[in-house]
Amino acid sequence: QVQLVESGGGLVQAGGSLRLSCAASGRTLRTYVMGWFRQCPGKEREFVAAIRRSTDSANYADSVKGRFTISRDSAKNTVSLQMNSLKSDDTAVYYCAAAPFYDQRADQYLYWGQGTQVTVSS
Repeated sequence: QVQLVESGGGLVQAGGSLRLSCAASGRTLRTYVMGWFRQCPGKEREFVAAIRRSTDSANYADSVKGRFTISRDSAKNTVSLQMNSLKSDDTAVYYCAAAPFYDQRADQYLYWGQGTQVTVSS
């Protein structure tokens, strides 16, 4: 069992930056593929980024590629999402999640945080 807690969301102007963090308890995050997803009201949860277990290689949605960076700090048992050059379209609730294998589908992730709101004003 893994408990995930996100932090770092907030209100930012377009072009600005935010850094989201996901802290875990219960098990080491090194055991899992860690992903970030986001969801807007009335829309499905969409993949943002994921980092693999052993290599720490990462994949990104096309919409955030080049602007967002996912990283893992094994010593702190956290995963972060650095978001730069934010756009109004990035406004959403952001969730971190853990999966046993790499996947971009939300239903393959076993554990989820409660989410953190990111609002980008234009």
